[in-house]
Amino acid sequence: MRSPRTLAAVLVATALLGACSGGGHQDSTSNAPEPGTLRVLASSELSDMTAVFDRVHKDTGIRIRPTYMGTLDAVDLLAKGKADGKYDALWLSSDAYLRLRPEAAKRVESETSVMSSPVAIGVRTATVRALGWNPDQVTWSQVEQAVQDGRLTYGMTDPARSNSGFATLISVASALSGAQSALTDADVTKATPKLKEFFKGQKLTSGSSGWLATAYKRRGDIDALLNYESVLKGIPGLTVIRPRDGVVTADYPLSSLTASDARTREDVRKVTDDLRTDAVQKLITDTTHRRPVVASVAPAPGLDTGRRRELPFPGSRSVADGLLDSYENTLRRPSRTVYVLDTSGSMEGDRLSRLKSALTGLTADFRDREEVTLMPFGSKVKSVRTHVVDPARPRDGLDAIRKDTRALSADGGTAIYTSLEQAYGQLGVDGDRFTSIVLMTDGENTAGAKAGDFDDFYRRLVGSQRNIPVFPIVFGDSDRSELQHIADLTGGRLFDAQQGSLDGAFEEIRGYQ
Repeated sequence: MRSPRTLAAVLVATALLGACSGGGHQDSTSNAPEPGTLRVLASSELSDMTAVFDRVHKDTGIRIRPTYMGTLDAVDLLAKGKADGKYDALWLSSDAYLRLRPEAAKRVESETSVMSSPVAIGVRTATVRALGWNPDQVTWSQVEQAVQDGRLTYGMTDPARSNSGFATLISVASALSGAQSALTDADVTKATPKLKEFFKGQKLTSGSSGWLATAYKRRGDIDALLNYESVLKGIPGLTVIRPRDGVVTADYPLSSLTASDARTREDVRKVTDDLRTDAVQKLITDTTHRRPVVASVAPAPGLDTGRRRELPFPGSRSVADGLLDSYENTLRRPSRTVYVLDTSGSMEGDRLSRLKSALTGLTADFRDREEVTLMPFGSKVKSVRTHVVDPARPRDGLDAIRKDTRALSADGGTAIYTSLEQAYGQLGVDGDRFTSIVLMTDGENTAGAKAGDFDDFYRRLVGSQRNIPVFPIVFGDSDRSELQHIADLTGGRLFDAQQGSLDGAFEEIRGYQ
């Protein structure tokens, strides 16, 4: 077995993991301090808080400038001291994992809960009827049984990148193990047979809740989503269920960073106080479907007020890391990915070196059972080499990928669309794997099939092949609009290695594989 993957080992790609929110609130590449502005390291799902940020600015004169990042990545950034001087406050969906990292926890103070949202299951209303479920009485065991019977499929975010995914994983493991307190290693071991059955139903994975919802609506062949209630409430056609045997709830605490000065900490206090006023709490629940934490404000219409058992977070970091490692390498469906890599003449020199370095570094992140195909191309596809990370001999597969990476050479034109067509032909159909294509190119298409030809090719695909997304990476002189069209056509997502690093782009895509 290769070294277990832990939450602390998740790489941080700050420039790429930040996401722009609407209304002019977006993260800054320099993130330099500004008077009257709070630089907030925030969970990515808070990008729906634009109206709230505007209201806080109106009330207090303090502008919130968020940098969005996956919760687990943000904790790792804090633990390494890389947030000091760059951010003034922390606003995650939960500080539960933070408290398991003493080196991160010591860097925050004055944690104050602002709102809450429990993990839930959003199920197509027709599926709820077909299963004969009473939404108020559904348990996790019933969900697992429906999956086992082949009557329920679902999507959820990657627990290694998204706190919604990790909170869901904890909820399911706690309920199916029958744990009466915080999860232990013994509980995880006890629950593993049921968890294996449960995750056979996962047909869609994602690094972000937003893309998960979009992919779900596009696919049409998935019955349910597992995510925070607030996310699910924003998707039409779902019956949102909070299993009665318990869930984990996000409480969104806003915290000062100990490295900030007294004036900044006072600004954080003013913002926190404003967020907890009746008017702003009502705005939060009405616009985001999150629950108010102030008793005088009622939850928005449609939010079930019935009580549910709150499942505790694991009491030790070793249990949390062990649960994640089990999910990554044993419980979830394995990945199958074709890396379509531009090695045309324009990649000669530094660009090719950066590609080799990024791919070599990425091998440390490949999971057990993962199938990886390298398809370098120039004027045509140069070679097709497929490797599997065998749990019995993982080093053999990883070393073979590194060897093929070192052998990459640059020459020829740029046959983007011809190479993508060949990638789809290579993948075929495999319903037992998360299947995707990663396209990295530093230029525009100059050889082989044209954009229109590929559009026609894709529209002729049938069945599961139509569900294989392409994740293009903008790099060098590549045409952003050309690559965005490929992502939109195939249901993928565009990643940017012009503003950030190529290493970071490849790493961020891992949440979608």
